[in-house]
Amino acid sequence: MRVSVIQMNAGDDKAANLAAAERLVREAVAADRPDLVVLPEVWTCLGGSEETKRAAAEVLGEEGEAYRLMRDLARSHRIWLYGGSVLERDPRAEKLFNTSVAFDRDGREVARYRKIHLFDITAPDGRAYRESATFGRGQEVVVFEAEGLKIGCSICYDLRFGELYRRLSARGAELLVVPAAFTLHTGKDHWEVLTRARAIETQCYLAAAAQWGPHRAGNEERWSYGHSLIVDPWGLVVAQVSDGEGFATARIERSRIAQVRARIPVQAHRVLAG
Repeated sequence: MRVSVIQMNAGDDKAANLAAAERLVREAVAADRPDLVVLPEVWTCLGGSEETKRAAAEVLGEEGEAYRLMRDLARSHRIWLYGGSVLERDPRAEKLFNTSVAFDRDGREVARYRKIHLFDITAPDGRAYRESATFGRGQEVVVFEAEGLKIGCSICYDLRFGELYRRLSARGAELLVVPAAFTLHTGKDHWEVLTRARAIETQCYLAAAAQWGPHRAGNEERWSYGHSLIVDPWGLVVAQVSDGEGFATARIERSRIAQVRARIPVQAHRVLAG
């Protein structure tokens, strides 16, 4: 299976973001013929005000613009599409959810994952991030299958919690997907280290599609780190996007997964579980 990760510089203009995502997926398909395309975190609306976020959020289904676009991209290009994450509005909940939706080659929804770990921190530059003020917390660990390949779902800040990836691996995951919008200050020191660590400890491929560059959040300009990448089960970076919008593609080889797991059988050697 060939996998492409898409890197975007999304802002708070939903229509412009949808157009950019459509263009980048089309370009990746034309250039690299991937089987699976992964979009970044909150690619429909990054930054802006609380009102902007709520206006961009969708009840996920046929009536949503982003949902229809993802479905149509999968169907028209005959690809599997992991739709990064979008802002989900649930009529039963007060808060929004940061949610991934995956589609098969016929545009049928095959998986949905709500971000579990919420980014409530003060960054090294002193800027505060409080995702829990806007978003509710997901509860389910999600693995789905795409043409025999088992794919484990996660979003951005989840990357810091190895126990989630251990559970994904225990459920048979062979490819981990990580749509993200890592901050510049944390990303420059931790992004590659964490993505490679998650791949090494689970002996899975990892495909991380990221936001890059500036966006506005209230009166502040904030930067995302970018460096979307694909890591193999040995922890080697096999494809990466440089600065700016773009995409990178690599082949997922199940024989490589088997080789690495046979070389160092950590699953069989694990003593401390849970």
